[in-house]
Amino acid sequence: MGLGAEAIFGDSVVTTKLDKAVNWARSYSMWPMVFGTACCGIEFMSVAAARYDLSRFGAEVVRFSPRQADLMIVAGTISFKQAPVLKKIYDQMCEPKWVISMGACACSGGFYDNYTTVQGIDTIIPVDEYIAGCPPRPEAVLDAIMRIQEKSQDESIIKDRLKNFKGYLDA
Repeated sequence: MGLGAEAIFGDSVVTTKLDKAVNWARSYSMWPMVFGTACCGIEFMSVAAARYDLSRFGAEVVRFSPRQADLMIVAGTISFKQAPVLKKIYDQMCEPKWVISMGACACSGGFYDNYTTVQGIDTIIPVDEYIAGCPPRPEAVLDAIMRIQEKSQDESIIKDRLKNFKGYLDA
């Protein structure tokens, strides 16, 4: 017979660290915001459809407001004219936030090697996962989301996860 909460509640009490409980809830309730600018945006639509069913990974609540999203998926070509908009949307997202660069154009500029196209969004915002391909397979998108979920399991709720990232648009 216990003297504390064990005596009152019996085996119905589970104890854990606050970090573990919060990270478990965060990792299985990702709210993505898709910054789709080209054909990779169409490919993301297939991931959210019934065949691949993004909802079984807890990421079906696609948000179009950065203040409600914690996962940004940049899908498509980013021009230098769009770069300040991308940076502003990223800055408006709440912490903790993660970024997936989807497709060859977002990762490296793709075959657009010219003066108007950003040669990789990692020069503008920090990227957590890269998805290769033109167009990338839906399975690769699901794999990247699962890797983000694994990364979010090891976060601390009191530690600032941002590194000293300096992009082109940072002063």
